[in-house]
Amino acid sequence: MDKIIKDVGDIQSRLLDHRPVINAEIRYFVREFEEKRAHRDSRLLETLSKAVQEANDQVLPSDLNGVKLQLSNVIARLKAANHMAERVHLRELETQQNGKLQENLERLKVDWSDFLKEQQQLKEEVDEEHDKAVGLVSTRYSEKKMDLDKLL
Repeated sequence: MDKIIKDVGDIQSRLLDHRPVINAEIRYFVREFEEKRAHRDSRLLETLSKAVQEANDQVLPSDLNGVKLQLSNVIARLKAANHMAERVHLRELETQQNGKLQENLERLKVDWSDFLKEQQQLKEEVDEEHDKAVGLVSTRYSEKKMDLDKLL
């Protein structure tokens, strides 16, 4: 039984324990990187560093001045364009408001004419009622006068 357990343990370590293989791969990678690529990478990094330093020292200040000039021109143009856009927008709003005012004015004229027609109709009705009432009062008055004349 002990032999079986020992054999199973050996099989398990061979199948599932990958540490020796991984350690060998790590050592190989480190050796390849440090020995073969280290010098080439360090030289490349040094040349890149020099190029960046030269760009910072020479090109950057002259480009910054040019960029500042161009940005000030662009800002001035943008302000002018913004001012013009605001004026156009205000004119458009005035036009819309004038159009709305005209529409409202026309609607008010129609409403006013309808109101006047209605008032005229109401006036005529009131006049008719008044005339009828005056007629009734006149006939009553004349009847009462006749009755009074008969009595006197």
